[in-house]
Amino acid sequence: MDALGEQPTASAMERSVPENAGAGEKPIHPPESALAAAIQAIGCNPLIGRGQCGSLIIIQSLARRRPTGMEHGVGLIHIDLFTTLDGVAQAPGGPDEDTENGFTFGGWQAPLLDEVVGEQISAGMAGMDALLLGRRTYDIFASYWPYQEEGVDWSIARLFNQLPKYVASRQLLTPAWANSAQLGPDIPAAVREVRERHENIHVIGSLDFVQTLFAERLFDRLTLWVYPVLLGGGKRVFANGVVPTNLKLYEPAATSPNGTIMQRYALADGTPGVGDMSTESGRAD
Repeated sequence: MDALGEQPTASAMERSVPENAGAGEKPIHPPESALAAAIQAIGCNPLIGRGQCGSLIIIQSLARRRPTGMEHGVGLIHIDLFTTLDGVAQAPGGPDEDTENGFTFGGWQAPLLDEVVGEQISAGMAGMDALLLGRRTYDIFASYWPYQEEGVDWSIARLFNQLPKYVASRQLLTPAWANSAQLGPDIPAAVREVRERHENIHVIGSLDFVQTLFAERLFDRLTLWVYPVLLGGGKRVFANGVVPTNLKLYEPAATSPNGTIMQRYALADGTPGVGDMSTESGRAD
């Protein structure tokens, strides 16, 4: 599968939307919390003006913001992913989230959830002013979040609903969520334009799309929640998109009661160096 061209498979949340739901009807959704929906997507919610804006295909008008406190004059791209100890990030939240290639461990994260991870996820949303998503994650979110503003996680729903949302997809996007825009075919150029518009752009889930960002070094922060399980197979965090890259741990790792380790990294300059451990001069000071 390439990083952008997949057509999303029907998740449990997608199937909860009745095909005959009218414009004024709210689909019936499963009773999971909104946080659980966000967790499911990590590893993945009509007058429409169309026009071109550089590398963005505008689907709904987005307010332009000039960022003020960014690194190197551009906004920060944050990638947030859940992973097993052996690097599998496929379908952490539910059995029907992503069954591609016969994956049978969908929902591997659920038995290990705890309040500490939930608090870390909520804290990580501070300052978020845009979402950058792959098509599968976008469709899951678009079928869920617009209908949760009166629910228990109303604050997250209102934040996500009002944020600009940029979507990477080879298929034409039919906007199902307010404030959505499809990235143009030159994905790296389009992502760079998004960085000019916002201060803190978060990539949630979108595992295939993330490989493109890794390949282009188009990210600034990488947050991994590493769970103490081994699956032996499935889509991995570091797959075909990875190039030699230096990172630095920019805050101490934190362990939750169930053994999940949160690691936050920042992109560093240069590529990994090499040395010879058999000589004093080849060892780091």
